[in-house]
Formats: sequence, structure tokens, C-alpha cells
Amino acid sequence: MSSQQTASSAALGKADSVPQDSYISNEYGIKSWLLTLDHKRIAILYLISMTAFFFLGGAFAVAIRLELLTPHGDLMEAETYNKFFTQHGMVMVFFFLLPSIPAVFGNFLLPLMLGAKDLAFPRLNLLSWYIFMIGGILALYAIITGGVDTGWTFYTPYSSTYANSQVMVAGIALFITGFSSILTGLNFLVTIHRMRAPGLTWFRLPLFVWAHYATSVIMLLGTPVLAITILMLALERGFGMGFFDPKLGGDPILFQHLFWFYSHPAVYIMILPAMGVISEVISCFARKRVFGYHFIAFSSMAIAVLGFLVWGHHLFVSGQSAYAGMVFSFLSMVVAIPSAVKVFNWSATLFKGSISLQTPMLYCLGFIGLFTIGGLTGLFLATLSVDVHLHDTYFVVAHFHYVMVGGVVMAYMAAIHFWWPKITGRMYPEMAARFSAIVIFIGFNLTFFPQFLLGYLGMPRRYHVYPDEFQVLNVFSTAGASILGIGYLIPMVYFVWSLWWGKPASSNPWQAKGLEWTIASPPSPHNFEQIPVVTEEAYAYASDAQFVSAFDTDDQAKQSSHV
Repeated sequence: MSSQQTASSAALGKADSVPQDSYISNEYGIKSWLLTLDHKRIAILYLISMTAFFFLGGAFAVAIRLELLTPHGDLMEAETYNKFFTQHGMVMVFFFLLPSIPAVFGNFLLPLMLGAKDLAFPRLNLLSWYIFMIGGILALYAIITGGVDTGWTFYTPYSSTYANSQVMVAGIALFITGFSSILTGLNFLVTIHRMRAPGLTWFRLPLFVWAHYATSVIMLLGTPVLAITILMLALERGFGMGFFDPKLGGDPILFQHLFWFYSHPAVYIMILPAMGVISEVISCFARKRVFGYHFIAFSSMAIAVLGFLVWGHHLFVSGQSAYAGMVFSFLSMVVAIPSAVKVFNWSATLFKGSISLQTPMLYCLGFIGLFTIGGLTGLFLATLSVDVHLHDTYFVVAHFHYVMVGGVVMAYMAAIHFWWPKITGRMYPEMAARFSAIVIFIGFNLTFFPQFLLGYLGMPRRYHVYPDEFQVLNVFSTAGASILGIGYLIPMVYFVWSLWWGKPASSNPWQAKGLEWTIASPPSPHNFEQIPVVTEEAYAYASDAQFVSAFDTDDQAKQSSHV
């Protein structure tokens, strides 16, 4: 993609210094950040807050794995363990995995990719961050003042009646946070519809934009269902209204239906933006057009629609009708097809490409392998008879983490490495970044692959005491978690280091296609000096294009006129 009216030559060119008039200029101090309407600054606010939540959730995970190092529950009591795995899931799912890529990279990149100066509703965008932070602070208050011990799914009637923990406060936190997702989804949809640059037709859009469009549809349609479910839970727990408790005339299975009607599409809120990231990075580092652009774009929309039809596979052992179980099993197989289309098309994009194994590409290759394992094992859980054995075992834990951590977090790491030069105007040390990517990949597989075996052998999830014969596999899993934790800490070190000592980045260090690469790194507050006009399709890489190293700044300056 290119424009006839690009930014000035200074924006395109030399990596001698970081521009002083960029959006990260600190001339107005912290108040200008807290009251900013700049979508890029709001993205940075999300990045900082979500990084804190990520490491908080990771701390709970470390405690869980240390407990499971031995089979006798000698580190913490059962009640404490219940709180730790609940809070790990609650923090990671609702305050990192769900909003991470849309809130950080969607906020930062969508206007840049569309040739717009900001999102459609800048004030609504800032409000979304404040709502997110209010929900996050309430969740932290619930954790500090007694914790939550229901499991992150908050199943009734335990959560509505029996749980002796801060369920009400946690429920209010999630209720509030849901409005942040709704407002963000609305903002994205309006921006994509109304603020595209001249010439940027629907089928010239980057696949990152298509993925966020589909995600925004799910946010708008699904999140209110979760909000209503939490409200019903609060009314039952606080006022004795009988929605879910059988003693009050309610039905506990109703809660599961309502919860999973949102929460399975929520899986696609997490994974669809990750898939958008993979399409951008693979095309760039294979130096090829994305194979089957239209199929990948429409598969994102297909996932958004079909994702609302498969919630019942979480209820195979709940007593629902066997006929309903068969229908949900079939639909769960069908929803795997659009995801498989993406994986096959990415593989075809790599075929005969001029592949460069820079750090973002390493994370993308890791994503494809790990997400494929996660998707294929999901078919086992979607098979009615097999799920009876595997339900609520560590097989489910492993499958979920292969999709969420092996998928979403790997894509998140690919995104932050790919767009870090654009966000900060600085390069990170490539060798350290490659090393951390390899450490994360090894640590992840050592952590979670043994859990497939544990689940197959029958070890149930959420138990802190287990038979001695399961200890060896749990030791492997805990050792892997230690390696994985180190792998995640390394990028924190070199990213912070790069802010002061990293080499200045040119406007397009990867020689990538897309409007965001035609402006300065970091961008100015208003993105584009002139409205760009798009004249090419997305990913218009020449098949024999020569890849230019991101670290040879002299070559970058020479070739800037060809970007």
C-alpha cells in the first residue's frame, strides 16, 4: 500500500535522531497524558497498565506451579489455592488477554493504517481507558481484601450463595470493565466505516483492520450478555432473587449458558486481533503478498458469526440434551474451518518467500505451531464422547493455554517487536530479542505439553493435592514455567534499555507496506501532514524484493526513497 500524497521527506527518511515534535514529546508533563485525546498516547496508557496486570497474573501462576511441584499441598491451604487460580484466570483473561491487542495495538495502529488523524470518538477512547482502570482497581481491591475463590468462570450456585470471598466486588469490577470493551468496539467500527483514506477500499484494507472489525462486532453483541449475567448474579447474591440457585427456584445451568454465550465468542475477541497481527508480520518478513487475502478477510467475519453458535460444547457433561450436544459438537467442528483457512494461507504465504527470521517473525512461526496444536486439541474437546473423559482435566488447561498463551501472547510479542520502532522511534537489541523468543517457545512447551498427558491420565484441574504418580509431569511443567517467566522478563529489560540507548529507527525499518510506515517514527500528534491517497492493494510486495536489514541505518537512508 502506498500514497500519492505522503508525509514529508523528513518523515520518510533518516534515522539520525528521534523527532522532537512526536506524540511522546513530554513538554506538557504527566497531566497531558492523563487528559490526552491522542489515540497513540491512550494506547501507551493501556500498554503500561496491561503490562502491570500481566505480571500480576503471572505472579499468581508462579505460586500455582510452585504448589504443584509436590503432590501433598504443602505450600498453601486449599482455600488459598482456590483464590490463587481464580485470581490468575480473572486477571489474565479480563485484564490482559481480552483487551491487550485491541486496546494497545488497535488503538495505536487503526488510525495510522486507515490514513486518519485519530479514532472517530477521541473522548470516548479516553473514557474507555478510565473505565478499564476503574474496573482493574476494583478487581485489585477484591484481591487484596479477601480474594475470590470461585474459579474465573464464577459458576453458580457457589458464586451466588456459598462463596466466602469478594465475589460481589469482583463482579462489579467485571461489569464496569465490560463497558470499556463496548465503547472501544463502537469506536473501532465507526472509524473503519467512516474515516478511511481516499482510495482505501474495503479490499485494500490491511487484514489487521479486518480482524479488528470482526472483533468489534463480537464486543458489541457479546459483552452486554456478560454484563446482564453478572447483574443477575449480583441480584441473587445480594437480594435473594432466584435466577440460578435451585433453592430459590433458579437453574444453575442457565448461568453456564449465559456465561459461555459470551465467553466462547470472547475467545475470538482474544484470538482474532492476534491473527491480524500474524498476517501483517508474515507478509512483511516473507516479502510476499498474503496468499488468499479475501479468504482470510472473510474467515475473520465467519469466525465472528459462528463463534456465537458453539457455546454449548462447554456443557457436554452438564445434563443438557444429547441432541443439543450433537449439534454443538458439529458446530464446534465447523468453527475450526475459518481458523484452518488462515493457517493454511499463512503457510502458503511463506512458501517460496524470501523469509527473514527477525524477532517478530520468530514469534509468528511460534504462533502458527502452538495455535495449531491448540486448535487441533480443541477438536478432541468438541467430540462429545471424548470430552466426557477429558472434561475438567489438565487437558483442558493445556488446550486453553496453547490457544491463549501460545496464540494471543505470542502474537502480542510479535506485535510489540514489530511496531516498537514505530511506537518509540528506537530499535531494540535484535540478538537479545531472538534469544528471548527461543526461551519463551521452549519454556512454553515444557510448561504446558506435559499437562496434555496429565489430563489424558485423568488429573483434574483446580486440585492442589494429587496422586504421587503425577509428580514427574508436574515437575516438568513447573520447570518450564520458570523458563517461561525468565523469557518474559528479558524483553522488559531490553525494551526499557532501548528507550534511552537503542538506535534511532527510520520511518520504515522493516521495509514494510502500509500507511503507518510512511510517517515518522514515532509519529507526530496528528499522524499525517496531508491526507494520504491509497493507490495500491495491501501487501504489494514484489516477489523478488530484497529484504533490507533493520539495523543497517545507512542502507535504510539510501533506500528510503523506495519505501
